[in-house]
Order: sequence, then structure tokens, then C-alpha cells
Amino acid sequence: MDVRDLNALSQHRRAALLVCGAGVAALGLGLGYKYLRKPEKVVRVGVVSQLLIHPLKSGKAVPVAEAECRDRGLKSGHLEDRHWLVITEDGHMVTGRQEPRLVLVSLTCEDGHVCLNGPDMEELRFPFKQPDKLVIDCRVFGADIQGRDCGDEASRWLTRYLGAEKTFRLVHFETPMRPRKPADSEALFPQTEQVVYADVGPVMLLSESSVKDLSSRLDEDVTVERFRPNIIISDCDAFEEDSWDEIQVGSVRLQRVMSCGRCIFTTVDPKTGIISRKEPLETLKSYRLCKPSEKHIYKSAPLFGQLHSVKKTGVLQVGDVVYKISR
Repeated sequence: MDVRDLNALSQHRRAALLVCGAGVAALGLGLGYKYLRKPEKVVRVGVVSQLLIHPLKSGKAVPVAEAECRDRGLKSGHLEDRHWLVITEDGHMVTGRQEPRLVLVSLTCEDGHVCLNGPDMEELRFPFKQPDKLVIDCRVFGADIQGRDCGDEASRWLTRYLGAEKTFRLVHFETPMRPRKPADSEALFPQTEQVVYADVGPVMLLSESSVKDLSSRLDEDVTVERFRPNIIISDCDAFEEDSWDEIQVGSVRLQRVMSCGRCIFTTVDPKTGIISRKEPLETLKSYRLCKPSEKHIYKSAPLFGQLHSVKKTGVLQVGDVVYKISR
């Protein structure tokens, strides 16, 4: 064997030793992480009593027994949470804050058609897919986002229903379109988080006990629909959901990001579409304000319900047990 052969053999041996050493190091790190990481502690904290999807932003909730929990929110069939939006002719969003009667508008899907219903209005049906319609640039909380126009019939239906002098249009968000980043307006959300037409987070959670606690302080009871949550939890104490930083529900893992700061929209009665501009917001402000150290986040908004990001997608069902995860 000549010198060149000896050098080549030596290099091969060094390479083999390096690869072997790297493998042992990786195995060691993996085992170390496995055994040094604190084990998860799982505690039962409640049960899913309702699942609500709001296909039309500010529209009527659609209760479902089962839903896919995706990165951008809940989905059941063609219905995806906050994927339809009412806009003005110049593309600015319209919500129940400006048009309270929107809360009485029902948007559902049936046999490949979208169905719009409202008090004293004939049902309007139009195709779910309308590839010939224009894609419009919309403004949602100062951010740009697209939506496909749902046509002139839908525009006339909404304009007639809302009874305003201005013209309204309906748009639908489609998967290839670019979503919004909550982090652009709320720094607590990770940069990777995405939403469509929702105010901030993809999933909002609220307990029945918290709503009952609020009702006990009011002259008239309020229902969970007024606060537009996606997941309603029973079998827990009032405001216990404030402390659930991470939860497992069915096959879904959710991470709490922040509390939901409440606005004038809570004063719209979901049964009548009438805005009082007072209750239950004033009562909430009397006992649900944030800590002084969090005023830079929530300012003067009272806190009611929790906004979550989706750590692991999956299927949710009414009756699922909710587990709090801690380490």
C-alpha cells in the first residue's frame, strides 16, 4: 500500500469517526431532552358545551356538534369562521359596531350554495364558488386583505336589509389569498400566527360560568352569543379559563395568548340587533379591568374570554373533556 492509499484510508477513518461522534452526540441530546424535560401534568378542567362558528363577521352564530380546528379557526363543511365580510364600496369593513342589525343575518351553506337570511327578507342563494367575480382589496383594522366579491344580488340584499343610503358588498376569503397577521396589531401574538377577518385571534374561548357571573350582576341575563366565542366550556368555575395557558381538547392543542378586551359591540343584543351602548360593558368595567402592569396592552377595555392560537390542529366535538396542561 503506497502513501496515497494510507492517506486516503486515514481520511476515511477520520470521516467515519466524525459521523459516528455526531450521531452519538445527537442521540445523547435527544435522550437528555427526553429525560430532563419536565413531564406534562394533565388536569381535567371542564367540558365543551357548545361550538360556534361565525361565518359572516358580525353575523349570527352557527352552532355545530363537531368542527375542524384549523390554524385560522373553526371550520365545518363550507363554513369557516369569519371568512365572509361586509364592506363599503371603497373596501372598508363593516361590523356590528356600525351596523348592529348585522347580528341578525344568517349565512349558511347548502348544496354548493351560500344562503343569506335576515328578518323580513327573502332568502338569497348564490353559488359558493364564483371564479368570475372580482377579487377586492379590503381594509380590516388598518390592514390590507383580499376578498372575492359575492355579486350584485348579495350587494342589493345587504343594502336593502341594512336600509342605509350607502351601498354594501359581501366578500369571501379564499385559501390562496394572503391572510392577516395578528402580531401587526397585537404584539403578544407570534409572527407566524394568521387570521382572516377575525378581530385578533383564530379561536376565542369562554366559560358558561363566567357568563352566569356577569348575568348575576345585571338587571337582565346575557347569553354567550353576545360575546361571539368559538368554544364554550361548562363544568368549571367563573373565569377559571383565565388561568389555562395551554389546553388539550380532543385531538386539539390550544395555547392561550391573551385575554379578549371588550368593546361597544358587547352592547348589541344578539336577539334584537339593538345597541344600548351601555350594558353589559359598563358592568364589566366595574370588575374586569386588567392589572395596572397590563394597561399598555388592554388600556381601558374590560377582559372577558380568552384568545388562543392553535398549537395542534384536529377535530373538536361537543362533549369533549378539556384538560389543562402544565409542566
